[in-house]
Amino acid sequence: MRYALDLTIEEWKHYLSEKQEKTFLAASIFRWIHGRRVMDFNAMSDLPLKLREKLKEDFYLALPAVAAEQVSPDGTRKYLLSLGNASLPDRSVTDVECVLMKYRFGYSLCISSQAGCRMGCRFCASTLNGLERNLTGGEMAAQIYAVEQAAQVTVSHVVVMGCGEPFDNWDELMRYLSVIHSEEGKNLSYRNITVSTCGLPEKIRSFADTDLPVTLAISLHAPNDLIRRKIMRIAGAVDMDTLMDACRYYISRTNRRITFEYLLIDHLNDSKKEAEELAERLKGLLCHVNVIPVNPVEECGFSRPSEARIADFVNTLENRHVPVTRRREMGGSIDAACGQLRHKQSQQRTER
Repeated sequence: MRYALDLTIEEWKHYLSEKQEKTFLAASIFRWIHGRRVMDFNAMSDLPLKLREKLKEDFYLALPAVAAEQVSPDGTRKYLLSLGNASLPDRSVTDVECVLMKYRFGYSLCISSQAGCRMGCRFCASTLNGLERNLTGGEMAAQIYAVEQAAQVTVSHVVVMGCGEPFDNWDELMRYLSVIHSEEGKNLSYRNITVSTCGLPEKIRSFADTDLPVTLAISLHAPNDLIRRKIMRIAGAVDMDTLMDACRYYISRTNRRITFEYLLIDHLNDSKKEAEELAERLKGLLCHVNVIPVNPVEECGFSRPSEARIADFVNTLENRHVPVTRRREMGGSIDAACGQLRHKQSQQRTER
């Protein structure tokens, strides 16, 4: 048995061909699932009854259950979603968190790409219990559909910045992008999607080669290898020069700006000297720096800098002509801010 939301239209055509059914029905099946969000094969009225019976035998079709919902005073909503099904092979039932945020331009959803994470960044709650499993492309898309249904909103922007390292789940990330962009489904513009990585050079190059106009965000968080190795395990395998070479390749190949995420941690990476070093490191790159005061994670123990140190860091970058913004802080009161999402919090659920 397979998860019906995982299949692209081309894969539905292949399935129908194997079943000796008319392949033009592939677009209709996809449209019922991803466009109309119908989670019952019986209700797909333009499909032959015999085909509907086959589909029920071969596929699991359902959206993730909303196990819990929390709302912060700023209106940010965090959802705990139960993914998977015991009938699906290698698809353990697991909980992941995603976050719905309201902006002037509409609603943005931060989704997860893995249950847990093996990257080991020391400031991040998502990695504390390691990697449980990859999410499928359909499970990534299903997070959007489940939240839209629960909140009765339309999500116009999606950031793949929740639990997990998207580039560590490459094939399913590509499947997700294909599914969510399809005109027969959500039809979400690539330009309204952001993918965040801790910095895997070969995957950054491969992402550039896809030529998809998706925004790339890179978790940098340090101006040099010495500091980066203190907070990011990936830095032990990938030095800054190698990472920057991949970034230059991405920019030259796509002519698209990279967003560098920079968590400010008190007296670790937040001094004026480090801001100046960062400016020198990024000199000449088509980029933007997103400054984020570190959010509290009990097990990690890092502290945010004072407002004066944050302002001094931002001002130093501005004075060195580096495009920079301080990210709007949302959802901190419900542990829904950057670095606070977890892949399983059943024991801490706040029921709707």
